Amino acid sequence: MFGAKAGAVYRTIGARARGAISKNSYSYKAAGVDIAAGAALVNAIGPLARATARTGADPEVGGYGGLFDLAAAGFRDPVLVSGTDGVGTKLKVAFAADRHSTVGIDLVAMCVNDIVTRGAEPLFFLDYFATGKLDVAVAETVVAGIAEGCKLAGCALVGGETAELPGMYGAGEYDLAGFAVGAAERDAMLPLDTVQPGDILLGLASNGLHSNGFSLVRRLVEGAGLDYDAAAPFDGDGPLGDALLAPTRIYVKACLAAHGEGLVKALAHITGGGLIENIPRVLPDDMAVDINAGAWPAPAVFGWLASAGGVDSLEMARTFNCGLGMVAVVSPEDVAAATAIFEDNGETVYTVGAVAARPDGAPGVNLTGAAAAWPD
Repeated sequence: MFGAKAGAVYRTIGARARGAISKNSYSYKAAGVDIAAGAALVNAIGPLARATARTGADPEVGGYGGLFDLAAAGFRDPVLVSGTDGVGTKLKVAFAADRHSTVGIDLVAMCVNDIVTRGAEPLFFLDYFATGKLDVAVAETVVAGIAEGCKLAGCALVGGETAELPGMYGAGEYDLAGFAVGAAERDAMLPLDTVQPGDILLGLASNGLHSNGFSLVRRLVEGAGLDYDAAAPFDGDGPLGDALLAPTRIYVKACLAAHGEGLVKALAHITGGGLIENIPRVLPDDMAVDINAGAWPAPAVFGWLASAGGVDSLEMARTFNCGLGMVAVVSPEDVAAATAIFEDNGETVYTVGAVAARPDGAPGVNLTGAAAAWPD
């Protein structure tokens, strides 16, 4: 175990398989695990973790576990909220394009955007990086992205695990998982039980695909015979790989600011399942939403996917975020104030629909204008 005493607890492990290996002839390095490379990585990422320190997280913690002091962070009656996720097959695009600086942001975003929907402030984050053969430069680049994501979310990177597992991954490949813990005051958790028909949906613009639907995206790219270094067919300003790897937007600070003013009734993170599956998760069972897909300008990548793959509008809306990474439910009288706070915190906001009554057996999302917004 290599503990980084400067802000995070990082460990590097090797394959745990046991075998009949002669103690006179073999070494761990010869079996594919480079302990020295692991130690070099720990030393390199220590400053990255230190840079994410925040109130409640001791920047000098070391050993086998990261610590967080809820009292020091100012909580009086906290409920802990946890989340875990990965980046999925978006990593395959990172491998193919040889671009690794943003997937760490994706990793953090997928976790912290989930827990903020409960009204929780992300407090600390841990990551798991696994690879067949450790490339210190690539791993450091990935962790730098994780640290950047933590800073954007206001949480501390208190620990992590780097696993070198020969035979588990192809050359140049790795996998990522992340774990976030946040807290909310017991009397301020979301969603509220005051959601009702007539409440308004505010959509916060996405950066593009974020981290969902990439198995379909990669199939379409392959079918079109495109190279990730070639110009994006929907954006002539840069390579396709860069456009697809645009990092998941982190909405934490904007959402906490609006929630802190009592302006938010519910928040839905638009991830796997898209608009169709995610918004009903934060509504009472007897309510649905009416959404006008023409109410916001979806990034060009979505129109290209619909057209290139012949993906119908319903499939688009239940696979991708379609240009909205977070949806907030607010009272009609709070629309202007909530919009102003979101915009003051850097978000682009659209009024995209409203809450409605949901008869028995009716869908949770009634979507109009989608065929025009994402023509197939």
